[in-house]
This record gives sequence, C-alpha cells and structure tokens, in this order.
Amino acid sequence: MDNRIVADQVLVVEPAATLELLRARAATLAGEFSGEVAPYDTLPHSLRDADFVPSAKLNLELFFRYLIEQVEPSVEDTQPLIDRAVTLVHDGMGLTEVLTNYRVGAAFFWSQLIPLMDRDEYRVVPEVGLRLTEYMGLIMARIATALVEDARQPRWDVLERQHEVADALLSGREPGGWAVDPESPPAPAFLIAVVRLGEPTPGTLTRLRSRIAHLPGTLLHRDSGGWTALVPMPSDTDDPERLLLDALVLRDIQPHPQFWIGVAPAPAHAAIPAAYAEAQIVAEVARCLQLPEIVCRQQDMMFEFAIATTGSTRRTLAALLDPLDDQPMLAQTLDAFIDNQFNHNAVARTLFIHRNTVTYRLTRIADLTGYDPLHPSGISTLMAARTARRLESKSFQHDAERRPRAG
Repeated sequence: MDNRIVADQVLVVEPAATLELLRARAATLAGEFSGEVAPYDTLPHSLRDADFVPSAKLNLELFFRYLIEQVEPSVEDTQPLIDRAVTLVHDGMGLTEVLTNYRVGAAFFWSQLIPLMDRDEYRVVPEVGLRLTEYMGLIMARIATALVEDARQPRWDVLERQHEVADALLSGREPGGWAVDPESPPAPAFLIAVVRLGEPTPGTLTRLRSRIAHLPGTLLHRDSGGWTALVPMPSDTDDPERLLLDALVLRDIQPHPQFWIGVAPAPAHAAIPAAYAEAQIVAEVARCLQLPEIVCRQQDMMFEFAIATTGSTRRTLAALLDPLDDQPMLAQTLDAFIDNQFNHNAVARTLFIHRNTVTYRLTRIADLTGYDPLHPSGISTLMAARTARRLESKSFQHDAERRPRAG
C-alpha cells in the first residue's frame, strides 16, 4: 500500500498549509522550552532533563512528516529516541516511567496546540489524533522491543545488581544476596554526588552521566529530582571533591553548564543515608541560588544550608520581604547593597544613582520591613530573608520521600 495519503483524504478537506502551520507552532513550543516557567514546569522532572529539547524536536519532526507526507519513520530515523530510552533505563529509570513520559509529553504538546487553533482549523483534529495515536504506538513498540533485546544481554544482570546495591546503600541497608558480586564488592567508602538541573545545554547531561558511569566502581540511582552517583572514595585522599572535578573535567567551564552536583563524603556504609540527605540539600540550594560552583559542599554554604533546612521558618523568613514586592527599586537596592558588601559608594556606582539616594532607599527598606539594613542584626535578617525567598521562588525541595526508605 502506498505510504502517502490519497487525494480524497484529509489534505483535500483541509489544505496542507494548515498542517504546516501546526508544525510551526509545535516547533515554537519546543524551541521556547524552559523547565522553570509555566507551562513547562508542570512536566515531570525526569522528562525535563538535558535531552528533552532535542528529543522533543526530533519527535515533532518525525510525527509531522508522518502526518503530512504519510512517511512512516524508519528504524534509523527513530534510533536516537530508542537509544535515549535505553540509556534512561540503564541509569535507573523504570520502563513504566519512560513510556509514561512519552504519553505525558505528547499530551502536553497537544494541550498547548489546541488553544492556538482557529475554529475552521478544528477539522484536522480527528486526523491529527489518529496519526498521533499511530505514531505513539510505533515509537513505544520500538522502545519496548529494544529494551527486551537489551535485557537479554549479559550486562543487564550487572546493571540490575548495581541498581539494587545503590538502592540498598542509600536507604541504610547493607546489600546482600544476588545483588553482590563476590569478585567485585561495593567500595567501603563513597563520595555521594547528587545532580540537580537548571537549564542545561542539550546533550550536557548525557555526557555527564556517561563520564560518571565510567568511573570504576560507581553506582547510579535515579530519583524524582534528578539522579545520584555513589563514587568510590579513595582512602588516601583528603579532597575527594577535587578528584571528582578532575575526573569529570568540570573545571573552568564557561558558560556555566546549568547543573549542580551536591557532594558529601560517606567514610563508611552506615554514613551513606546521612551523606545522601546532605548532598540533596546542597545540590538543591546550589540550583535555586544559581551558584557559580558546579560541585558544591555544605561547608562552602553554611549560611544558605542552615536557612534551607529551617522548614516553615524558611517560609516565614521569605515573607519578610513581601513589603518590597511593590517597590522594585528598593528590592534592587537591597540586592546591590548585599552584593557590594554594604558599600554605599559601590551601590551608587552599580545603580547609577547618588550616594544619598542609596541612604534614602535603605531607610525606606527599614521603614517597610522593620529591619534596618545599616544595623548588623537588621542586615543579617534581610540577607536570610533574601536567601529564603530565592529558595522558595525556585521551588526548593527537601522531601523525605525522595530518599529510598530503609528496609
């Protein structure tokens, strides 16, 4: 049967230009992707990683070619999508989540396209829906087939054992039974490295995962916010963070790659759950505050770490700056005052205003918030409030359910 649409089907009912217009709108949606803003922030975090944009663009290209030209994507066409799915499963994502993300992603783009359509364009909806169903079935079948074939490879057992060992150690259990290879037992000490994402350049995260996975003895664990690596920690080093930086070739990367790695040492297996909890908070703080460092430690952010772990108090602190919401110039002045180490002249130069204007604005901040920026206790509170607000505005997450439960 000819793969191209026949003349009396949808392209006669609705001009091809309409479908081309839908293609352009979908491409624009993918091109404007930003995981931190609506509506993209509603997508699952595991879907919003560094590979989402190129995968979404390829899916849209193949789907609309199938829709408009009726050319079924070949195995070679879809191979990058299949390879990505297999890689995600290797990293610890379940098959159910991989396939669910496809369904969620397709539903998301469809829900964004429908409101953009004119009434006379609705005639293409049945045809588009039918072709989308066929396309999704094709892609999911190829992913499932590839994963079944991959599971038959000898290395699958190795990956399964590694995932089980990582889950056990992170949840405070000592791994045992089938998961432990007597010839290659888990290292006695690990550096726990939690990866959290901002807006990384496409492909960056894939390369990072590959580099970490190839570090000898490293175990990977995926969670709802990103993923975690348990990197064997040599007993003869007093700076495992530097070793990790060097091994991953992360020094002096410009611009910032837009991912952060929170690290914490675990000198023994019993210390791993606490180190995991610490590294999660460090990575989240670094992400929310957009710190310039890539690999971050608690001791380098003691002030921010303390605020991040205050729970309801953090939200109370953030609310202290609410009176400045309608005063953007005052908020800008407070930021500049803190960033310039409380130097009035430096603030004046930064904001291109007179020094007396700086003093006036700081007085207004004191009047509105009740905390005087020129007093040590006042500026300390305002600094804490600023940090708390930035954490809250970036959806800081420190949830116990992220960690595997102890068995």
